[in-house]
Amino acid sequence: MEQALMAVCKDIRLGKILIQTNHDTGEPELHYLRLPKDISEDYVILMDSTVSTGAAALMAVRVLLDHDVQEDKIFLLSLLMAEMGVHSVAYAFPKVRIITTAVDKKVNDEFHIIPGIGNFGDRYFGTDTPSDWYESDEGMDY
Repeated sequence: MEQALMAVCKDIRLGKILIQTNHDTGEPELHYLRLPKDISEDYVILMDSTVSTGAAALMAVRVLLDHDVQEDKIFLLSLLMAEMGVHSVAYAFPKVRIITTAVDKKVNDEFHIIPGIGNFGDRYFGTDTPSDWYESDEGMDY
């Protein structure tokens, strides 16, 4: 997503926030942060390929707010979100604008979006097989 953005917006300033979910606790953990100087006046596109519960997105928005970015200048851009993630972010930060291509209904016990697209990183880097891409939603009540 970053390369595509840079191809279109040549003069954009980039920052990085790496948040990963702890598989034991299910909680997001901040692992890396590098933001441009004077980010407080900028509009920020916060990109996350998939958002399931919204916990990592909530943490990322809090990091931006802690660096004086105004809530109404934050855009959350995601390829796929679960309803839970959309609701979590919209409730906690109503001025953040959410942009996504699709919203799926469920999140499983491993915090994967159902039916979803599997692990986006594995699919992107080719480290999985097509049968691992999504979980069946048979028998699930929507």
